Amino acid sequence: MSKKGRVLVAMSGGVDSSVAAVMLNEQGYEVIGITMKTWDYHRSGGNSGKETGCCTVESMNDARQIAVRHGFKHFIVDIRDEFGNWVIDRFVEDYTSGKTPNPCVLCNTHIKWAALLRRADDLGCEFIATGHYANVREENTRFVISKGKDHHKDQSYALWGVEQKHLSRTIFPLGSFRKTEIRQFAEDFGLLNVASKPDSYEICFIPDNDYHRFLKDRVEDLEERVSGGVFVDKTGKVVGKHKGFPFYTIGQRRGLNLPMGKPVYVTHINAGTNVITIGGKEDLISSTCRAREMNLIKYDRIPGGSMEITGKIRYNDDGAVGTITQRSDTEFDVHFPAGREAITPGQAVVCYEGDDIVAGGWIHKVNITLEEDMIAEI
Repeated sequence: MSKKGRVLVAMSGGVDSSVAAVMLNEQGYEVIGITMKTWDYHRSGGNSGKETGCCTVESMNDARQIAVRHGFKHFIVDIRDEFGNWVIDRFVEDYTSGKTPNPCVLCNTHIKWAALLRRADDLGCEFIATGHYANVREENTRFVISKGKDHHKDQSYALWGVEQKHLSRTIFPLGSFRKTEIRQFAEDFGLLNVASKPDSYEICFIPDNDYHRFLKDRVEDLEERVSGGVFVDKTGKVVGKHKGFPFYTIGQRRGLNLPMGKPVYVTHINAGTNVITIGGKEDLISSTCRAREMNLIKYDRIPGGSMEITGKIRYNDDGAVGTITQRSDTEFDVHFPAGREAITPGQAVVCYEGDDIVAGGWIHKVNITLEEDMIAEI
């Protein structure tokens, strides 16, 4: 074994994970590459014309060829069952209960770490590594995730759910570099088959990016079960009919087909009644949210129970100043004095102190009132 140790590197066949693997190999680690088959293109369906993403034969071959060329081992593992149970089933469950899911966080928490570490143990690897643009360090007995140097590509938001025991064995080789530098490294390393590969922004298991089609394929008779729903305005007046609540998201404006004479947006989804509330842009503003399944990163408890943070409510959010208040071991509230647009149940709220993640959790309530708190106490 090398002096730096043995590391299992998740290789999707893209430029980032490929450079991460070769970079660690060059640094003196004993690298083992692993490509995880998480879903089946043919089962996912769609009309994208060709297979795309991390689970294609082409991507797997690219990863294997890089490993062979640079002299380290490479394995392909089938984790479709684990991925389906944790990620795809939760994705469908969230949409069919009126939430907007975030499958990348679930994948990172339960697949790219938990499942990856099980394989690492089997192969005698001390560490695991991925091509995420983020950093991790040990500080005051905690392992702290912080933003990557390239804030335009930063992926720390999607990593808030990773447990401390998993972070203790994690390496992010790309955290100190910009994307342009990584592409140059790919050329320098001779990774010409991946150096110019475009970034993928679609959900990996929905290659045609049509989640409506995906939901209808996955849930039998979904359209019939959710048909007959209505749009109402904030006074409760019925203003139109819709296709079914799972096919809409908070903040959506396009595709409502409502002749209101002005732009309107989805402001609330009631899955129980199949009623969707619409309103103006101002009706999307909320100042508070409650999150559950909290994972604390920088501290073992929120200092003093409450502290000022910068909170992100979606992946591509720049963040806004707010206050996090810990309610229990599993829940916290975030208050944004200036308000935030379209805080959405099912998404994650991630709280930062500077570039460091303090905590993250799944949003399940928006605009918490004192009355609701009193009822909860009773």
